[in-house]
Amino acid sequence: MLRTTLDRLPLSRPYLVVTVVAIGLFFPGWYRLAVQWLQFEQVLAHGLATFIIYLGLLVIHPPQPPSNHIQPRSFVSWAGALFLILTTLAWAILELVRIDTLAYLLLPPGLLFTSWALMGFARTLVFLPYVLLLSLSLPIWADLVPLLVSLASSVVGTWVHWFGMTALIEGNSITLPYGRLLIADGCSGIRYFAISILLGMMISILNDYRWRGWLATIAIAATLGLIANWVRITILVVIAYQTDMQSGIMTDHETMGWVVFAAFMLPALYFSPARRRSAKEGSEHISISPLRSGIAAIVIAVLIGPLALTVIQTGSSNNNKWTLALADFKPAAADTSPIPMSLPASLERTAWQSDELWVVMAQHQKSRPDEKLVPYLPPMFDRSIWHVEREIQPGHFIYRNIVSREQVALAQWYQVGNVQSWDYRKAKLLQIPAALKRESRFALVTIQVPCERLDCDKAEKALVTTTDKIQRQIAAENGS
Repeated sequence: MLRTTLDRLPLSRPYLVVTVVAIGLFFPGWYRLAVQWLQFEQVLAHGLATFIIYLGLLVIHPPQPPSNHIQPRSFVSWAGALFLILTTLAWAILELVRIDTLAYLLLPPGLLFTSWALMGFARTLVFLPYVLLLSLSLPIWADLVPLLVSLASSVVGTWVHWFGMTALIEGNSITLPYGRLLIADGCSGIRYFAISILLGMMISILNDYRWRGWLATIAIAATLGLIANWVRITILVVIAYQTDMQSGIMTDHETMGWVVFAAFMLPALYFSPARRRSAKEGSEHISISPLRSGIAAIVIAVLIGPLALTVIQTGSSNNNKWTLALADFKPAAADTSPIPMSLPASLERTAWQSDELWVVMAQHQKSRPDEKLVPYLPPMFDRSIWHVEREIQPGHFIYRNIVSREQVALAQWYQVGNVQSWDYRKAKLLQIPAALKRESRFALVTIQVPCERLDCDKAEKALVTTTDKIQRQIAAENGS
């Protein structure tokens, strides 16, 4: 094994060098990503292991040389250099305003375009599966959790009915005669899903699959990961039903989950095809010299990327905080609203109350160049208890408490400088024009009105009227 690895090292070395160059070029992004790996959170617990597997595959099973070993000297090589420069410029803008998710998504393209610029398109094409495997280490999995929770709730609910159990299924809540089970984010199966795809990619790379076999393997692996999680949740429901919610597995089922996952994945790994490279394939050494256009692109990328980020100091305007003049309202505690909200400590909260109407404004003012204008906002209230009943209009919803059946009309929007948005992701993008305009203010405004027992018509009208009044007041204060 060691001798084979040493024989293949000349094939691995160029890609290892490309990896080092790309990490250096986009270092702030890779550094923050590594910090997240070391936190071992649920959605990214596999991040560090994925990076180690990526390096290991490059060393013991490097990309096979393309059939055409002629170094490209045409427009194709210059295209890689151009794409690298454009990617670095886009990444630098995102880093400037700290839109981390989009900045992370540019790291794998940056690695690919670095390879393209230095080694040409053909050698980058065989490198692509390795980069896709490394992409699994990005913090993109959290966005899939709500979808996986919804899918698991639907499938498990159907299976529970097939078993003939007495159960009331409401969204991700399963109410049994002796208690209630909640398919929360931890039950989404995101870890099993991510690790299944990782194993499928490893098999595809080790077998040198072409794209058809590669996609088929990933699809099978992902499906097995999902089914394993659904079976795990169904077993928990059956145990809860049969033991009247008294089994110890209900509170400690981590080990059981991995046992179920192994029961699906180990047979799949055992029966998966295994193809070994021939000695000729593994000993075909080719000298690779970097392209001149690639070296020039690296120099330009350094100038407009990490060097520019180090030199540029983004100032901010001395904007005052927003103030609201609300007639017939009196100051209130932010945590007394009908739907309790959990907000980051970095936001300064002010609340007002008038009869059955609550207004909460949580503000933040950017004070440092490396600080985010729109901070990270975790789920602000317990969505396992408060479900969306219906949408009145953009940003206006009726929420229902599944325990007390209470209904609350709620409107919420994000004020980024002089621009408002009903969507958090759009608000993150609005940081770019706000930074160019030297805006430093952000606010999250929430209005809540409890509904009457029979209908929400009165609450809806009060919600819309108050929203329009506050938005006009903020616009007037902005001078727009």
